[in-house]
Amino acid sequence: MDEPTLSPQEQRLAEVYDAFHAARASSSLSARLYALAMGEDYPPEVNASSSCDWQLLATAVRRLRLHPGQHLVDLGCGTGGEGLWLARALAARLTGIDVSLVAVHLAAARAGQFVPKGRADFRVGTLASTGLPDGSADGVICVDAYGFAPNKRAAIDEVHRILAPGARAVITFSGQAPLSSRPWTYQGLELEAEEHRPGVGQMWLRLYELRAEHEAELRREFGDDHAQDMLDEAQRRAPTVSSRHFSVVTLRRTTD
Repeated sequence: MDEPTLSPQEQRLAEVYDAFHAARASSSLSARLYALAMGEDYPPEVNASSSCDWQLLATAVRRLRLHPGQHLVDLGCGTGGEGLWLARALAARLTGIDVSLVAVHLAAARAGQFVPKGRADFRVGTLASTGLPDGSADGVICVDAYGFAPNKRAAIDEVHRILAPGARAVITFSGQAPLSSRPWTYQGLELEAEEHRPGVGQMWLRLYELRAEHEAELRREFGDDHAQDMLDEAQRRAPTVSSRHFSVVTLRRTTD
């Protein structure tokens, strides 16, 4: 499995996420804010910087339909929490792909807390270029990363390429309307299911409020530059959250 060469744009993105994950690893504050925003829906062991909650994990288990020993790929894996939790629950082999080398190293360091040695591998790559062989994945998950893909069609192409015939991808999605309300004409992948996530918008809004409430602590823990990036993100995204539809979609590679 070859590690893809990153384009200049992807390298810049990697630098941003390297700084993000390095800052988050140095403090428990970010995880505490996510836990406050999600409440009892927060799965503490996952420790994700995403909308991953107990309901999403249950949906992934139900939709992926993996058998023990099969291969799960986590695209945009970050520090690995969702993929590692699912790999343990499903007795699967795991490959995590992320553009951030820092995230990949942090994910690899956590693997032993979830699965036996050798059952999880983390590598640098992108949603559009994973370096994985054709048809090698028995299941794919992608949590809150698809929306940041520079080329979303190329990312879907890559999902199709690495999925084995009949295998499924579970992807979180947000947009102005449900994906199922649009014509889905991508050859080789069928939209098997889309499930609305009604609490996700409120979770993001609460998280953005918490960042503002904890501004002084954010600046003390993460430094002014990174804290300001988090506050700017909250200001930029909060006005559009209420108009977005949040869901989790299941795409199945057809057998022909």
